[in-house]
Amino acid sequence: MRVYLAAPLFSQIQRSWNRRFTEALQTRSSDLTIILPQDFRPAGRFNDPKHYSVLFRKCLAEISSSDVVLAILEGSDVDSGTAFEMGIAHAMGKTIVGVRTDYRPGAEHGMNMMCARACRYMVREFAFQEDLETVAEAVTRRLRKIRRAGQ
Repeated sequence: MRVYLAAPLFSQIQRSWNRRFTEALQTRSSDLTIILPQDFRPAGRFNDPKHYSVLFRKCLAEISSSDVVLAILEGSDVDSGTAFEMGIAHAMGKTIVGVRTDYRPGAEHGMNMMCARACRYMVREFAFQEDLETVAEAVTRRLRKIRRAGQ
């Protein structure tokens, strides 16, 4: 199963969590291929404005070729890039699984209704546990159910 990880990737904390989360998912299910956009390096460089159009097209192509988009929906407002990737995936008819550990209340599942409603499934594991493994296990269970259902 190809899974595109739509997540904020701008700080060391975000990038490190994305990497550890990807590894935890792949450890639990060897048939998962996690597409991690923070690894995209057009012309061998990260975040070079000269290659933004290549990076944009690469993200769209990877979303298109994925079976599932896994959207990390943290914070008081979902990351704008993640929200855009979710919109594209939704328009393509992709299954979107939202992941949220943020316990703040809000309109729906603690976030903007448009993002919440784009998700076919939501995995919520509150931050109090501070346990990435618990989140990875819950997401892996959901991905297995999606695979069995053929979605």
